[in-house]
Amino acid sequence: MQRVFTLSEKDAPSSPVQFAWQKTLGNYIAVTGHNHTVKIFDRHGQKKNEINLQGNCIAMDWDQDGDTLAIIAEKSNSIYLWDANTNKTTLMDTSMREPMSFLRWSRAEALLAAGTSKGNVLIYNRQTSRKIPILGKHTKRITCGCWSGGKFIALGGEDKLVTISNHEGDTIRVTTVGGEPSLMEFIVMKTDDRTVGSDTTVCIVLAQKNLCFYNYKDPDNPIELAFQHRYGNIVSYKLYGDNYIMVGFSLGYFVVISTHVQEIGHEIFQASNHKDNLTCIAISESINKAASCGDNCIKIHDLSDLSEMYAIINLEDENKGLDQLSWTDDGQLLAVSTKRGFVHVFLTKLPILGDSYSTRIAYLTSLLEVTVANHIENELPIAVSVEVEPSFVAVGHYHLAVGMNNRAWFYLLGESSVKKLKDMEYLGTVASMCLNSDYAAALFEGKVQLHMIESERSNTEEERETRLFPDTDDKSKILCHALTNDFLIYGTNTGVIHYFYIEDWQYVNEYRHSVGVRKIFPDPNGTRLVFIDDKSDGFVYCPVTDIAFEIPNFQPTIKGILWENWPMDKGVFVAYDDDKIYTYVFHKDTIQGSKVILAGDTRVPYSHKPLLLYNGELTCQTQSGKTNNILLSTHSFLGPLKDLGYNELKQILKQTLILKRFTESWEVCKLLNDLSSWNELATACLHHMEVEFATRVYRTIRNVGMVMSLEQIKDIEDHNLLAGHLAMYTNNFSLAQDLYLASSCPAAALEMRRDLQHWDNALQLAKRLAPELIPFISKEYAVQLEFTGDYVNALAHYEKGITGDSKCQEHDEACLAGIAQMSIRMGDIRRGINQANKHPSRMLKRDCGAILESMKQFSEAAQLYEKGQYYDKAASVYIRCKNWAKVGELLPHVSSPKIHLQYAKAKEADGRYKEAVLAYENAKQWDNVIHLYLDHLNNPEKAVSIVRETQSLEGAKMVARFFLQLGDYGSAIQFLVMSKCNNEAFSLAQQHNKMEIYADIISSEDTSNEDYQSIALYFEGEKKHFQAGKFFLLCGQYARALKHFLKSPNTDDNMAIEMAIETVGQAKDEALTNQLINYLMGESDGIPKEAKYLFRLYMALKQYHEAARTAIIIAREEQCAGNYRNAHDVLFSMYSELKTQKIKIPSEMATNLMILHSYILVKIHVKCGDHLKGARLLIRVANNISKFPSHIVPILTSTVIECHRAGLKKSAFGFAAMLMRPEYRNKIDLKYKKKIEAMVRRPDTSEGEEPTTPCPYCEFLLPECELLCPGCKNNLPYCIATGRHMVKDDWTVCPHCDFPALYSEFRNLLQHENICPMCSEKVDISLKKTIDCTPYLKTEEEQ
Repeated sequence: MQRVFTLSEKDAPSSPVQFAWQKTLGNYIAVTGHNHTVKIFDRHGQKKNEINLQGNCIAMDWDQDGDTLAIIAEKSNSIYLWDANTNKTTLMDTSMREPMSFLRWSRAEALLAAGTSKGNVLIYNRQTSRKIPILGKHTKRITCGCWSGGKFIALGGEDKLVTISNHEGDTIRVTTVGGEPSLMEFIVMKTDDRTVGSDTTVCIVLAQKNLCFYNYKDPDNPIELAFQHRYGNIVSYKLYGDNYIMVGFSLGYFVVISTHVQEIGHEIFQASNHKDNLTCIAISESINKAASCGDNCIKIHDLSDLSEMYAIINLEDENKGLDQLSWTDDGQLLAVSTKRGFVHVFLTKLPILGDSYSTRIAYLTSLLEVTVANHIENELPIAVSVEVEPSFVAVGHYHLAVGMNNRAWFYLLGESSVKKLKDMEYLGTVASMCLNSDYAAALFEGKVQLHMIESERSNTEEERETRLFPDTDDKSKILCHALTNDFLIYGTNTGVIHYFYIEDWQYVNEYRHSVGVRKIFPDPNGTRLVFIDDKSDGFVYCPVTDIAFEIPNFQPTIKGILWENWPMDKGVFVAYDDDKIYTYVFHKDTIQGSKVILAGDTRVPYSHKPLLLYNGELTCQTQSGKTNNILLSTHSFLGPLKDLGYNELKQILKQTLILKRFTESWEVCKLLNDLSSWNELATACLHHMEVEFATRVYRTIRNVGMVMSLEQIKDIEDHNLLAGHLAMYTNNFSLAQDLYLASSCPAAALEMRRDLQHWDNALQLAKRLAPELIPFISKEYAVQLEFTGDYVNALAHYEKGITGDSKCQEHDEACLAGIAQMSIRMGDIRRGINQANKHPSRMLKRDCGAILESMKQFSEAAQLYEKGQYYDKAASVYIRCKNWAKVGELLPHVSSPKIHLQYAKAKEADGRYKEAVLAYENAKQWDNVIHLYLDHLNNPEKAVSIVRETQSLEGAKMVARFFLQLGDYGSAIQFLVMSKCNNEAFSLAQQHNKMEIYADIISSEDTSNEDYQSIALYFEGEKKHFQAGKFFLLCGQYARALKHFLKSPNTDDNMAIEMAIETVGQAKDEALTNQLINYLMGESDGIPKEAKYLFRLYMALKQYHEAARTAIIIAREEQCAGNYRNAHDVLFSMYSELKTQKIKIPSEMATNLMILHSYILVKIHVKCGDHLKGARLLIRVANNISKFPSHIVPILTSTVIECHRAGLKKSAFGFAAMLMRPEYRNKIDLKYKKKIEAMVRRPDTSEGEEPTTPCPYCEFLLPECELLCPGCKNNLPYCIATGRHMVKDDWTVCPHCDFPALYSEFRNLLQHENICPMCSEKVDISLKKTIDCTPYLKTEEEQ
């Protein structure tokens, strides 16, 4: 709060003073003390007049307009009247004899009521100068009174009476009150129904303690309120708001009560505002403030929230305390009187007066001070003291102008100082003024005067000094004006906006609007202008294009516009009223053309006037003479973004896109980092035709298609064509079409509509742009219409689509096909069928057939299907119309079983069974085929073969029934089992003693345990042990099965023992195993069984070690008996099994197998004529001759002969000598005896060395038939074809038994006989060489 001035009563400085502000205007304050004078000062503290009185002033009051001040003095019966307009004082004689004690002006009319010390009253009408004296109104001194809004006056006096009178002085009511009345005011009491009442109630303070509410319309029910004693006496009260009363108490309290009947008696608010005492309270509703004074301070509250302290003014010099407190009606000035005789006046609200030019602002900081500042360019503020309280302020590049009425003062602004240039008078009261760097323009009484601020006559033509607008012949009135660097712009009541170019000193542009233009606001360059017309609508006008764009959602309460001064945001402006600031953006270049968009709104703090907008920050002027910066809600993206959540960032992205701040949008998108946000940004760039930025965004999100599309169009100079492409990319196809048509390439519109399949639009465009394309578009359109079911129009468009051009044959065929289909659908079947028959397409015939079929035109549909070679469909349709002859013709071509079935049923019904059987067979309906063969064609063999082939259950039942009728029970049982009727088959077998047949059949089927058990029990009853055992085994009853097998009589093949072994193998039961072993050893019947059965038992039980031992024993027995092949096979099978089970093979078994195998190979090689291989193998056998006891002599004989043939004379001699032993000599075959004896008598011991080959383990060279390596002491693997040891680089294996063989030798052997000599399996000669033989070369330790 700024102190404006202080007044003191110098003659009586220590006594309290009275003062009264001029009502309404507040330009004057009347002050009086105890020196018989009333001094009148203006609002700046300058003394205007001094009125001398006969005694001290008792009371003074201003009338409601502030024109007249009435004063009464002690011991005087006159009234002093001072006229504020003429500054003259009049002394009015009241004709009353006693002195005056009270006066009060009416608040509605020029009526003054004055009371005397004897209780008489005078009513004076200032307009008519009529005086009405009323005697005896009260019996004692009148001390207080008040006027109602109507013409009633209430008076109170020392006689404790309250009277209500009308303006003529007639008494309406008189009432006695309980204490001396004071501080009377008329109020409106709120009623229950909240309707607006009239002010018929007087509020009176009684004896400084209580408040009384007296309604003269309801005189019997006065309301009296008493307050708490701790509050003290009532010193003042004030009415405010919706009939609230604020009451101030002497001990520092103030209380708020309501006058509503239901709320009376309740304190709405109470506060102790001052510690010791409170002397007065004041309320200003115009600034919504309440003040109280006491102690030595003033406390100010906001009426909207009384609990908050708005300001405190401390007056520390006033040690005697404060007295009275009062505001001017406009709330600008607050005066307080003190008990020391001073009056202090404070500025509480300044007129909000300011102006801006570019980034410079000028605003009122005191009643006589203007501050010029430029915060954007960091210039220091300059305070300019002015001579008058201005009513307008204008600032330019170098100058400041202030003024009031028809005068203006001009100041030159230096860097730190101010120089007054001149003052100037205009031809009328200046409404507003604008400055630029050289000129000032003042608007007054419908005219604008443009003049130079600093005239330099030498340099300037006289006519360029000043000019008055409009010209004399123009009768319009100028309502608003603005001045930019280059132009004077003004708007008139006829709706014309004129541009006057100062440099050329002539008009350059005018725009005519439909109604008067009330306000104009150009942007800093003057290239755009916002104007508000008489209908309170707003428009953005571009003088370059001479087009005005209406501003959307423009509020009629808008008071002004500010353009953005930040150079990067050229299209942004704000419109403001008392409550809100609306941010708008003018987008000049969008695909939809130029337009204005409302970006958002921001709340305006109370009594803030916007002066300057720079980069979203609004500088506002406040009532306190300061500026305050507000960030627009639409520019919240200028703050920190990192800590914001997803939704807030989304909102900010929306703001930046509306304001076209794409760089900021990019940063927000980086924070959001989601595809939808990048797409939003890209779409906005397309909308604003920012192709390069859009490309950059699409490149970031890797949208290759859009990047390539934009790269193709970025260099297009035709604005409409480019905008058309961009509108298409944003799916705004109607706009794209309009833009294409307005461009240099209208055909692009047709191309787009075709691509989009908007055929209606495409046809319309084709008529104008490319008639030759109509047939092709018609055909495409027809296809779409056909799809949607609009066959009439589809047919018409197919007909239009025919070109008749041989180059377009395929297109024409498609149209003709469409005509055929549409004709059929439209009911013109003959035309459709003719077209379809002529047409080369099979598919068309099928489609037309389907349409006809759906229309129940079966005969025609079938013919078309047949023509199109769709025989299945044709036959199906012929069946529906019962044309069996045609079906029969088509059957050879038909593949569908369903059709064959339908035909077969028809033929069966006709009794033509052979044809029916054929059709059933084609339909794969085997049950029906079997039924016909059995029941009608008497061909059971065929039926049986079909059942066996197809395994049909139903067919098997039918055949079974057939054989049952014939009495062939065996066959019947067989087919009953096949049809899964096991119970019937069992019963039949039991009845007719055919159980063996049943058992044979059922054991080959998938059958349940119950069936097997029932058979087993049957055979058990019949004492057929083998069969009983077999079926007990099948149903898993192993103990019973074994019992029966052991009871079964022995046969040649010993099947019972084999089955017993299988049973024990499956049972895995030790007791059963022991029982069988005992049986085989002969412990049960004293007859030991052959060892082979024990071997098989061990194999079945997977006891491979025991099986191996047994196998060696068996092989030995076979060898002794001379059955070398059997012995070989036993050992081989055991060897293979052990190898499979990964069990170490006993060396005895391996050696025995090798010797037996060598013996078997001899025959093969001798048979092939290879005597050397045979001889070498026989030498190996003869060296182990003890293993062949039954054939010692024949084997030695063969060895001697083969060695002799092979030239191994030494070996032949050795074995011949062995034969000459006495035990062998007589057994030699006589055929060879003499020869052998001759060999011994004449020995020839010549023999070549045996060839050597490397050991596969250590590469040591050893004889090729040697199987033990002297180098590494390993037993070497041998070749199954030659018996030689294996060689690494000539290695192969038998694919069946996996035994190794020398690759070259094995192939030679297979050429004579393609059987493996080891496993006797067939081997293909094309066997492969083994590259890596490591797996076969494991040492004994590794195994």
